[in-house]
Amino acid sequence: MRSPKPAAALAPVILREIRSLDKDAVARRVLTMEDLLSENMAAPRFRTLLLTGFGVLALLLASIGTYGVIAYSVTQRTQEIGIRMALGAQRGAVLKMIMGRGALLTLLGVSIGLVASFAATRALSGFLFVIRAGDPLTFVVGIGLLSAVAMTATLLPALRAMRIDPLVALRYE
Repeated sequence: MRSPKPAAALAPVILREIRSLDKDAVARRVLTMEDLLSENMAAPRFRTLLLTGFGVLALLLASIGTYGVIAYSVTQRTQEIGIRMALGAQRGAVLKMIMGRGALLTLLGVSIGLVASFAATRALSGFLFVIRAGDPLTFVVGIGLLSAVAMTATLLPALRAMRIDPLVALRYE
């Protein structure tokens, strides 16, 4: 049952009762269970926040890197794409070609990352509180999120490649 008085107001009463029972007892400070839990969870909460920040930063860098690699690849293949389009390739075929390349790179990256993450789970298991290190849902969500980010980063250069003018691409160097 909860007391209607605030916990801070009860501290002097509690200290007085302790002294009346044992004059030699030392009570340095009186904390509520809420305050004690908050103090004990501060370090794990900070670590979780820090790891979340690093995770978001890693996702952002992976997105930028994927975009950069695919955009560079499309730029390098501008002449090839122009020749294909001049010979009658449809814009949809160009989109499919570039998205397929991006999907292949995504699959390769996710496979390598999955192997590395399985290897790292033992080292990171000490930081986890609610889930197990090999939690399948976490892996599925992570793979899904990274795949969606990679395919979105691939879509932008693919859409740009679809708009290449074959005459301009043939002169491109």
